Amino acid sequence: MIRILSVIIFIALLLTSCSSSKKSAKSVSPDKSVIPKNTAIRSATKRAKTFTALLKIDRKEFVTYAKTFLGTTYKYGSAIPANGLDCSGFITVVFNHFNVKAPRTSVSFTDEGTAIDIEYAKPGDIILFTGSDNSTGIVGHMGIIISIGDAPQFIHSASGKSIGVIINTFSGYYKTHFVKVIRILE
Repeated sequence: MIRILSVIIFIALLLTSCSSSKKSAKSVSPDKSVIPKNTAIRSATKRAKTFTALLKIDRKEFVTYAKTFLGTTYKYGSAIPANGLDCSGFITVVFNHFNVKAPRTSVSFTDEGTAIDIEYAKPGDIILFTGSDNSTGIVGHMGIIISIGDAPQFIHSASGKSIGVIINTFSGYYKTHFVKVIRILE
């Protein structure tokens, strides 16, 4: 019975590791901590935070390194660039370059960092989305903010029609699947 339960949990985590919610957090100011006002954002599991303090990684270097993977193919469950990357594998590889062990699945980032309203996002912040079923509110896809302004841009490893590490604008599909932006870097 325990073995069957373990397999079910493992499959559930695999199915939520990379896909793209629509709820955002509000911020008093860009420099203060934020508590998400929307409690509809849910994670699949509760666990201890990996990032207990902001990381001292240069944001420009973080984004520049992430961009070196543009064009890398998409491969579900992979964190090996030569084989292809899924969205959380891409994030894992970027953090690993800076000697930081990050959670391996997108849903594991749900309770990480400090929630930031998208209008206060900075390059290097992590953007979270639901998977293809945005009614669940569960994180299933993620990327890295690379530019801000009227139409923020983010880099991520996408499946579907746009396969692989690409840059997208925060609009359309991504706005409807948006969960929140989290700050992990200083």
